[in-house]
Amino acid sequence: MHDAPPLRAPGSASVGAAAMAPPRAYQVWEGSNVFFLGGRFIFGPDVRSLFLTIFLIIGPVAIFCVFVARKLMDKFSHHTGICIMVFAVAFTLYDLCLLLLTSGRDPGIIPRNSKPPEPEDFDGSIDVGGVQTPQMRLPRMKDVIVNGITVKIKYCDTCMLYRPPRCSHCSICNNCVERFDHHCPWVGQCIGLRNYRFFYMFVFSTTLLCFYVFAFCWVYIKKIMDAEETNVWRAMSKTPASIALIIYSFISVWFVGGLSVFHLYLIGTNQTTYENFRYRYDRRANPYNRGLLANFKEIFVSRIPPSKNNLQARVPPEQGLQPRQSAGGFMSPNMGKDVVDIEVGRKAMAWGEHESASAIDIDAGLRNDTVDGKDGGLNESTLSFEHILPIDGSEVGAFVVEHHRRRSSLGSSGS
Repeated sequence: MHDAPPLRAPGSASVGAAAMAPPRAYQVWEGSNVFFLGGRFIFGPDVRSLFLTIFLIIGPVAIFCVFVARKLMDKFSHHTGICIMVFAVAFTLYDLCLLLLTSGRDPGIIPRNSKPPEPEDFDGSIDVGGVQTPQMRLPRMKDVIVNGITVKIKYCDTCMLYRPPRCSHCSICNNCVERFDHHCPWVGQCIGLRNYRFFYMFVFSTTLLCFYVFAFCWVYIKKIMDAEETNVWRAMSKTPASIALIIYSFISVWFVGGLSVFHLYLIGTNQTTYENFRYRYDRRANPYNRGLLANFKEIFVSRIPPSKNNLQARVPPEQGLQPRQSAGGFMSPNMGKDVVDIEVGRKAMAWGEHESASAIDIDAGLRNDTVDGKDGGLNESTLSFEHILPIDGSEVGAFVVEHHRRRSSLGSSGS
């Protein structure tokens, strides 16, 4: 007879498995981003400004369709009037899709490192004679060659990595972004390697939409003038919505149109907004300029690289605090300074200081426990194995043999 297995509550196994499942990458994200639909969309912390941008696009177009395009359907032949309405709606939807592609995708974020990198000339031999050498500080900047021109790259203390060329750390999103252009508050996202193409297409299509609304508002005014045989001022008084749209689109086109022209210049010279305002390549050689045609191909024709962050991947559970290797005693350029740990409210320790502090505590404990007793002998709690740092098995064995030899000599002398 076999014992029947214990009955389980239905769904208990699935609930327990879900509770024990490791979190996904976007749930433990260290940046300031906001995620939607399970990490499929990534936005900046100022994503609320995106709703204002959408309203500034949809609102005028809705007024145009109701008070201008619908009236033009009567002024033109049937198919022409419908085409004006359909084109306005379709072009607006296209513009909003470009806005979503700009603000809702990874702009080119570089994953952070869990510890500082090792120097290039490090051969792994830090311990000499069982004594750890002083900690080595990583260089703040490094030189790399780009198209025969020396370019300096900086070390990022937050991400603990050397930024690739044209990479910068966004203080708003708190991420290092490849080919960082700028952080746009109107789209609520950084503009970088993976969304710059869509950003320019969005700005340029918004400019065309402003011209479209502006032009057909004047067409509607002209139709009123011809139909009623009146002057322009009386015709304008007949359609106040057209006047409001003309003023709005005229002001908007200076902003988005000027931005389109400026970025057209940046694309032609292969610059970013950050580089243009900081480095001024017109005064020195631009290592990234490959010619007008090649520069435009790089932005609009080249393949967009895949994201380096799998935001939906499961993060393996932490295995507890593992002791760091003493051979990796490297510090970032700004570590070792008096930095306050905001989360725990105490002074943060530099990389490798935890090992040094542990060694000091162990050494102090051994010295305090090995004080001679009143009878001149060693205290029994002197050499407890709980106070020994097991660095090497042979060293522990030699330590125990020496301990027994000393105790036997002390016992034979009668002290």
